Amino acid sequence: MLFVPGPSGKDLCDGHLGSTRRDILRVGASGLFGMSLGSMLQMQAASAADTDTNAARRGAPGWGKAKSIVLVYLQGGPSHLDLWDPKPDAPEKVRSAFKPIATRTPGIDVCETLPKLADITDKFTFIRSMSYTPNGLFNHTAAIYQMMTGYTTDKVSPSGQLEPPSPKDFPNFGSNIIRLQPPTVPMLPFVMLPRPLQESNVVGKGGTAGFLGKAYDPYTLYPEGDDMDMEKMSRIKVDDLQLRPEVFALRLRRRARLRDALNEAMPVLDESVSSYNLNEYYDRALSLVVSGRAREAFDLAGETPALRDRYGRNTFGQGCLLARRLVEAGTRVVEVVWPKVANSDNHSWDHHVDLTNRMRDQSGPMLDQGLSALIADMDERGLLEDTLVVAVGEFGRSPQKGVSTSGNGNSADGRDHWPYCYTAVAAGAGLRRGHVHGKSDKTASSPVEDPVHPGELLATIYHAFGIAPDTIVYNHLNQPRELVKAEAITSLFG
Repeated sequence: MLFVPGPSGKDLCDGHLGSTRRDILRVGASGLFGMSLGSMLQMQAASAADTDTNAARRGAPGWGKAKSIVLVYLQGGPSHLDLWDPKPDAPEKVRSAFKPIATRTPGIDVCETLPKLADITDKFTFIRSMSYTPNGLFNHTAAIYQMMTGYTTDKVSPSGQLEPPSPKDFPNFGSNIIRLQPPTVPMLPFVMLPRPLQESNVVGKGGTAGFLGKAYDPYTLYPEGDDMDMEKMSRIKVDDLQLRPEVFALRLRRRARLRDALNEAMPVLDESVSSYNLNEYYDRALSLVVSGRAREAFDLAGETPALRDRYGRNTFGQGCLLARRLVEAGTRVVEVVWPKVANSDNHSWDHHVDLTNRMRDQSGPMLDQGLSALIADMDERGLLEDTLVVAVGEFGRSPQKGVSTSGNGNSADGRDHWPYCYTAVAAGAGLRRGHVHGKSDKTASSPVEDPVHPGELLATIYHAFGIAPDTIVYNHLNQPRELVKAEAITSLFG
């Protein structure tokens, strides 16, 4: 089923909007004047009064620069040491088998696994100090949940895995964005492809709207077939966006009159139901289907064979190309999830064994081609002006090869999970170009300069959209919670 969010300035799920932690703290004093929490929030929503903090944020670098984001999610945890944080002088047990190569940006090297990205480092920032310090999350699903929501989970199954997605979960950051900033055109607001977030049998944890309600879930596009089917992304099925031949647009609009007749016949509805503004949902969904905008965006055949080759004729590459098309069509949030499950073999990033061969022949070239094409293509089209592109995994890999850090077995040429230091790539929406933020130590074990917690990365994303990271949302128990308990790293912006 397709759900489309309500209008800007209205929260169709919890009835509260845009409050910050400081606003809530003021409620105690407001009681002296006979003002309840509910009335204060209602007054605030009506007047859109700005706090001093938000006024200061608006003057900070990067505030409100982004209109959309493409998150390239490298689930499985790629090895930073074997991609974009080489340590050629480290001991043999630590350093990569791959040689460092110079990049377009003087003084910045990457591993030879990334020749195409090396040629466009002038377009993005490396964050070489991603870290969960002081509390590391060595489990894939727990780290994915933290990265996607900004919160740690409170439910773990007896097997040590997280429990399946629940309506009580914290929302994916994309759900928060489209709730607070719905799209202004008839387009899918949030799309996730080509497969769900997953480890073992835990599917979709951290990838839903959670307590915000299903209206803010992503539109999921998971084509059938093997993860590495080169043409799978050419056979996308979007049946629920298809206007059936026997149902003309005019006829479909006429059916809307039935809704209007029902509304007129039932003028007295419960206030809690009417607050959901069902007309707005219906109208937006109808416009989406009738306009054909989304169907056209999904049609990869509209691109030249040469451009499709540039991205790579594989699921990841074509997924990155589709992400660019969706952004052009007006989608706010696109998450391109690495098409291999975290703990699977072959093209997975979970390199416990045979890292060198798998990185050289499988995952490395696919990442290099797809991500470099996405960033360069978006820059050439002017889309990086107001679109964020972020590539990151849930953690990195252990500095020392062949040791166990999470209870897994590792070959002599394998690295285990490592949440204390890893790398992200970020571009667009005013972010600095040809820049390295932070620095890891001699073995890439921990940051020595400017550590960035995953929560701070999310706070930076919210900041780029002009959303205060401490904006209050209300959970399933109607308890106030910040979007994320962290501050944006504004020094990432130029």
